Amino acid sequence: MNFTRAAAAELAPVGVTVNAICPGYFYTELTTETLDSEYFQQFAKSTVPMQRYGQGGELNSAAVFLGAEESSYVTGQAIAIDGGYTCV
Repeated sequence: MNFTRAAAAELAPVGVTVNAICPGYFYTELTTETLDSEYFQQFAKSTVPMQRYGQGGELNSAAVFLGAEESSYVTGQAIAIDGGYTCV
């Protein structure tokens, strides 16, 4: 996150925006076995307020937003898409 902020500050004068999407727990080829374990399912239920993992497509809108011309004044931000994990 500090790199995102530093790069945003350095590149803003030349019109480049720098932001980060910070995903929570999502199923991928590398995470399926871990996320399906009984231990991790209980962990997620107790630490993720939405009590579920992210689903396919739930990162898309943030990426589209950050890539849109209308968000050209957004820079140096970290957008957490994590079901509330970082708010508790």
